[in-house]
Amino acid sequence: MRMIARHCGLRRLVAAVLFLLLPVVGVHAGEPVPLLAYAARIAGDDARTRLVIEFDREPVFSVHYVANPVRIIVDLPETSFGLKPESLEPRGLFDAIRYGGMGAGASRLVLSAKEPTELTHAEVKPMEDGKGFRLVLDAERIGQDRFDKILAEQKWTGTVRAVKTDRPAAAPAKADAFVIAIDAGHGGIDTGAIGSVTKTEEKHVTLAFAKELVETLNREPGIEAFLTRERDEFLSLPQRVQIARLRGSSLFISLHADTLKQRDIRGATVYTISDKASDHLAADLAARENLSDEIAGIPLESEPAEVADILIDLTRRETQAFSVNLARSVIASFEGQIKLINNPHRHAGFRVLQAPDVPSVLLELGFMSNKEDEKQLLDPEWRKKVSALLAAAVQSYRNTAVANGG
Repeated sequence: MRMIARHCGLRRLVAAVLFLLLPVVGVHAGEPVPLLAYAARIAGDDARTRLVIEFDREPVFSVHYVANPVRIIVDLPETSFGLKPESLEPRGLFDAIRYGGMGAGASRLVLSAKEPTELTHAEVKPMEDGKGFRLVLDAERIGQDRFDKILAEQKWTGTVRAVKTDRPAAAPAKADAFVIAIDAGHGGIDTGAIGSVTKTEEKHVTLAFAKELVETLNREPGIEAFLTRERDEFLSLPQRVQIARLRGSSLFISLHADTLKQRDIRGATVYTISDKASDHLAADLAARENLSDEIAGIPLESEPAEVADILIDLTRRETQAFSVNLARSVIASFEGQIKLINNPHRHAGFRVLQAPDVPSVLLELGFMSNKEDEKQLLDPEWRKKVSALLAAAVQSYRNTAVANGG
């Protein structure tokens, strides 16, 4: 039996083994009317800090704590944040403040603290004019023993299993379809990189490109492409992998547009997974991308116990070989057409590429830190051109697989 045919059989077998080990994807339950957070302010020092956020309606909230690093999580109903970026500039006890959607009608405020910190007072008060409500959060620096006690006593775990995706159940693909998961990197509370000129957030760049690519791929005969996220929502890294696997994907392509300190570096890069990074740039990028769940305030949970380690490892090795073939097809399609970085195929330990049975690549479309790349990334015509080249690369990969019995 040829290698690709054997790989397909192993994929089906390992899918059955792994299915029960994955978190359950939630089902969309209707569109809530979001709250509006329209104003905010922060004041304080390294001992005490106060945050105030004003809402159009009364917010119901809950507070949780996460360690390593210290974060205070404030969970809210779905909220539109119409705040000026400078209104919650980190200061006092906090060195980073993030807010945004978490999917499933939920939003979140993540306060990253420099030292062990506790919210000693948190309440909602009606505005004096009766037109809205104010959430007041008072934080104080505490000792490590007190913080450890808070962590031990809280029942909240904040794991990926507790976070649902806000989407309807998908119709199964046709039996003979070549299914491709297109993953728009970042989303919701995780904004990703920020453009150096336009200040556009990476999460919007990747989603716009992903939509264009899906439309292009779905015009190809025999291909069914879909989006892991269809709007500005947060998905954890394990959820992205799970969505691809539950749809029986033959390929997984994750789209990104990062920033670098070296603003003169530009061009596309294709990454595949590896235990050892190909270079420092790949290692640094993987480290940043793997922080997505931490940014959203989700503690990393341990990997599930795998009852078929040998089978899974065999499948993973073959999947990596197919991922490399896909990366080579993309680079061959891009050469002479799209600007590529030096050594355009690189590898590192990206958590979003960890599906053991789905060939996966992470495509860095360009760098938002470079003004030429940023301009291209925001150009609809450029997106169409690159999407067409990617579709050609996918068909080349697919034709090779079919020719070899896959």
